[in-house]
Amino acid sequence: MNTIFNAPIEEIIKKRISVRTYTGEPLTNEIKEKINDYIATLSNPFNAKVNFKLLETKTAANAAKLGTYGVIKGAVNYIGATIKKRYYALEALSYEFEKLILYITSLGLGSCWLGGTFKKGEFAKAMSVKDDEFFPVISPVGYPSDKKHLIDSVIRFIVHENLRKPWEELFFYKNFSTPLSKSDVGEYWIALEMVRLAPSASNKQPWRIVKDDNLYHFYECKTPGFIKLFGYDIQRIDMGIAACHFHLTAIEKNLNGSFHKLPDAIPDLSDDTSYIFSWVQS
Repeated sequence: MNTIFNAPIEEIIKKRISVRTYTGEPLTNEIKEKINDYIATLSNPFNAKVNFKLLETKTAANAAKLGTYGVIKGAVNYIGATIKKRYYALEALSYEFEKLILYITSLGLGSCWLGGTFKKGEFAKAMSVKDDEFFPVISPVGYPSDKKHLIDSVIRFIVHENLRKPWEELFFYKNFSTPLSKSDVGEYWIALEMVRLAPSASNKQPWRIVKDDNLYHFYECKTPGFIKLFGYDIQRIDMGIAACHFHLTAIEKNLNGSFHKLPDAIPDLSDDTSYIFSWVQS
């Protein structure tokens, strides 16, 4: 089997955790070159251009004064991403960002998705964000510290970071009333399981997937108040992460298909549930 990274995708996804405490050591030039080279190879199924920048908070001659409200400790390097505002922009950005984070994980480095706990104005200036662009997330990247600081432990406890919803709450057959059985999806159960293990804002896991013959319809189950809290639909970021895990697993397992926007498969959805896109087997 040809792997995307230096180990099977399931191993890399399971290895990735949110790292909030770092050693304070800056990335070596060799590592920074590897990351920038990998960024140059990134693409997404939504045909949108994502712009990445590797930032440094100190030691660089003209380092930006960046901050994360105390959530991240000891990080010197960060990665930011921007994208022009358009439909599927957030999904495209997060698809590529998660693929980059998985690559970073394969190098033995730590990372952590940050959507609302960074000083956006300071980072936006360092990123040279334009008026017609989204700048929704950043991630520290660096060497994890063996010692975890208090805020890290508190966040893990509050959001139950390591817990995931059971299969029957996320994956369905034909409609939202019939849970999907692993025995009905062949090797796609691995792709779905990698979606189940994906990170999400406050660990809300908003993805719902409905299988209908050769189609896998992806829906967003919105968390009340999140759009008002963050100022945009941050859970569209989560949907892009889910697409990334599903797609990369499908590639490694030789499960052919592609993402498309189709007419809503299930009519009369509840107000908090939105159709996003579908995976069409080929």
